[in-house]
Amino acid sequence: MSISIGKKIRELRESEGLTRTQFFELTGILETVQKSYETGKRENIGIETVMKITNHPRFEKYTLWLMSEEGKTNEAAGQVSPALSPDGQDSTSSRRNAKQAG
Repeated sequence: MSISIGKKIRELRESEGLTRTQFFELTGILETVQKSYETGKRENIGIETVMKITNHPRFEKYTLWLMSEEGKTNEAAGQVSPALSPDGQDSTSSRRNAKQAG
């Protein structure tokens, strides 16, 4: 079963623990545009938008999954889906781990 690219963008963003504002800060994709993709109100996603996501170092690992209709992955090549990257982030880039409680 294939999933729309808009839903994939939402799944990617949420798996990384990002708000639309934070995703905008990283990719330059306006929050209103993201929302229209994620909710299916806008289905034609241009290659420029996809490139903004896949060219960002934090999201490179999702390129194959994002671009394939079947949600392909290749873990050996570092290409995963959000489900295979449960924290979404490498431990070296996690902002959540940097916070201290108390």
